[in-house]
Amino acid sequence: MSRINQFLKGTKVVDLSRHLPGPLASLMMVDLGAEVIKVEPPGGEELRFIGPQGAFGHSGYFDAVNSGKLGLQLNLKTDAGKATLHELLQDADVMFESFRPGVLDKLGLSVSSLRQQFPQLVICSLNGYGTETPLQQAVGHDINYLAMNGVLEGTGTTQEAIAPWPPLADCSASLFGLSTVLAALLERQRSGQGCHIEVALADSVMPLMAFSLVEAQQNGQGMPRGEALLNGGAARYRTYHTKDQKRVALGAVEPKFWQAFCEAADHPEWIERMDEPLPQTALQQELETYFSQLNLWECEQRFGHVDCCFNAVEDMAAALQSEHIKTRKLVAEHGGVMQALYPAYVDGSPPDFRKPFQE
Repeated sequence: MSRINQFLKGTKVVDLSRHLPGPLASLMMVDLGAEVIKVEPPGGEELRFIGPQGAFGHSGYFDAVNSGKLGLQLNLKTDAGKATLHELLQDADVMFESFRPGVLDKLGLSVSSLRQQFPQLVICSLNGYGTETPLQQAVGHDINYLAMNGVLEGTGTTQEAIAPWPPLADCSASLFGLSTVLAALLERQRSGQGCHIEVALADSVMPLMAFSLVEAQQNGQGMPRGEALLNGGAARYRTYHTKDQKRVALGAVEPKFWQAFCEAADHPEWIERMDEPLPQTALQQELETYFSQLNLWECEQRFGHVDCCFNAVEDMAAALQSEHIKTRKLVAEHGGVMQALYPAYVDGSPPDFRKPFQE
């Protein structure tokens, strides 16, 4: 067993959450060695029925974020269901939940009562907008959290805002929840006390927007879509079409990389134009014309071995066949399930692949 798979050995996690944010956080805890018990409502959670069918008769999406866990279905509206949950929590270290604020109270499972009954428990609530907000009971999904926080004003083209994929708020909330849980478990070693953590999906994108916050401070707007350095405004940091209708990505932000690209392209006159005012429409058009005269193979032959931050834009199927993915052994099909493991090597080894979800 890889050492990383033993970091949380002996840690018990009860996961009441649904969809992506909570299950992704507890999935990463599986890779770190925790025992995770997934609690679903009778008939299973909604994610079982969203997306393509997997190897076990329900959605492959469900399998992707729940492999390695032990499944249990409970009706938390009944006394029997609540009693079973209490039994699970007796020796649990962590509980994830993703109900709208107030739902646990209505079920007779308020955070305050759980904290009193299980003082060792670290409870992580992942919800839309948080408790202390006028939006407490509002509904929303990833696109709404991004829209309200100025994220969509900086993504897409100059003509159209496009929500990024994967869902940014869902994933960032998951990882912030995970990191806070791990820190809380470390603090519990000193205090002997658990705690309640709340991570709102709407809040979770803002720490990722540090550069946009600076732009807003300076210009009163933010990062204009398609016009800034890293979102399409710079000729040296964007994608281009090739002659055979493929796409290539150029990320030559630093002067040394831009110079190397220009020299390999036999256009040394572009070097001094690196810092033309944004958006660099004229320079972009010249690069578009240049790449439109080369097919992908020719581009890779010319730039593939040059230090200029250049590569082809691959679809997922092609990415999975890359030598990098195969060598790193962090992403692969295992037991009929596509698995993307915790992306860290410890003492030279990646995590082991997970066992199937067990019910």
